[in-house]
Amino acid sequence: MGSESLEAAIARAGSPVTLLRDSPVRPHTFPAAPEFTNWRSEQNAWRTTCALLDQSHHMTDLYLRGRDALRLLSDFGVNTFANFVPGKAKQYVAVNDDGFLIGDAILFHLEDGLFDLVGHPTVANWLQYHAANGGYRVELERDENSYDRPAGPPKLYRYELQGPTALPLVEKVTGAALPGVGFFTMTEFSIAGHRVRALRHGMAGRPGFELFGPWAEGEDVLAALLAAGEEFGLVRAGAKAYSTANLESGWIPTAVPAIFGPEQKGYREWLAADALGSLGGSMDSLDITDYYVTPYDLGYGRTVRFDHDFLGREALERMEPRRKKVTLVWHPDDVAAVNRSLYEPGIPAKYIEMPKARYALFQADKVLRGGEVVGMSLDPGYLANEHAFVSLATVDTGAAGPGTEVTVLWGEEPNSAKPAVERHRQAEIRARVAPAPYVREIRSSYRRNETP
Repeated sequence: MGSESLEAAIARAGSPVTLLRDSPVRPHTFPAAPEFTNWRSEQNAWRTTCALLDQSHHMTDLYLRGRDALRLLSDFGVNTFANFVPGKAKQYVAVNDDGFLIGDAILFHLEDGLFDLVGHPTVANWLQYHAANGGYRVELERDENSYDRPAGPPKLYRYELQGPTALPLVEKVTGAALPGVGFFTMTEFSIAGHRVRALRHGMAGRPGFELFGPWAEGEDVLAALLAAGEEFGLVRAGAKAYSTANLESGWIPTAVPAIFGPEQKGYREWLAADALGSLGGSMDSLDITDYYVTPYDLGYGRTVRFDHDFLGREALERMEPRRKKVTLVWHPDDVAAVNRSLYEPGIPAKYIEMPKARYALFQADKVLRGGEVVGMSLDPGYLANEHAFVSLATVDTGAAGPGTEVTVLWGEEPNSAKPAVERHRQAEIRARVAPAPYVREIRSSYRRNETP
């Protein structure tokens, strides 16, 4: 993190939108091999055999322990913590005073009184600030992602196995029958002579486990998985394929955090300017609150529980859901026209990178219906298994019905100064509303087993 605070940077730029839109901070980076074969085949592996994804490097870990660790998490999380015992995990969601989203991350309860919060640094920063300024008796240990870590390897390795053959592969490599373990519940295995912890999980909505343990043991575990995996069609998936897994499972990875009100001034003075990220897309409102979302907008209504006091509870209790998370299926002719513009005279449309087209940490493209803005497209990319270019979006409930025709406005006007933005013109791309998750099998089986 740099020395300038976010609050000072906003004052220098003139507004939060101006600061974020021209920010040179990179889009989220996956410090791993882009491809091992090709990203199309790697996407296909989690549908047909088994994909191995290395999650060791791109996420921040915040370890919390001490007398007030659970109280801190409960005070700033919308989730229930009833029966959150060691061996459980959950998708932790935090909001501000007015019920607007700060962010989400995966929270592991490792041992009694020891927790590990894993994900983008947004929620880790939020909790770290409130731990220091709220009088909580809690010890924090932070392990940055491998791009931002000053030196050395991660504390833990993390390998995701997912796909139809993931479970028999684990039985083969462990030499034992799988224990009965529910979604987002942990168990333990012995692999290559090492104790391996495992979370029942599946980022692309496929059956599998997230395996983790001390970094020094990671190579042994990886070698054992690769050797056993030959029989089950195991394919290593690189960063390109991994970045699209959320498009199948329907998880929106980033949205502008609601930290720009007067109540959060102290937080902005504490937070380094380069810790936040950049804003991209056709949304052009100068009011940063127009980019805010609620947990209900992103499909986290099932996660909100009013069985405890937490920051933002009263606001969420009063709030009526206004938008719904959907998948937008982009019209292939319009996507092709954007790509074709690169080979035609004149200013081309904004380049659509494959397989993930998000060119800022916070992507926000207008979704239009009848010329009126009805929502935001937040994460676009290509699904080889569906032969479709899609985006995850949040749209007004009146426009959220499957089959509704909308338009995504792609590109910026005027073009921002971000390094990832070339000179371009905006383009309208027709899209059809579909459910999120998009894949029917995931909606009918994988999501049915979720717990708060």
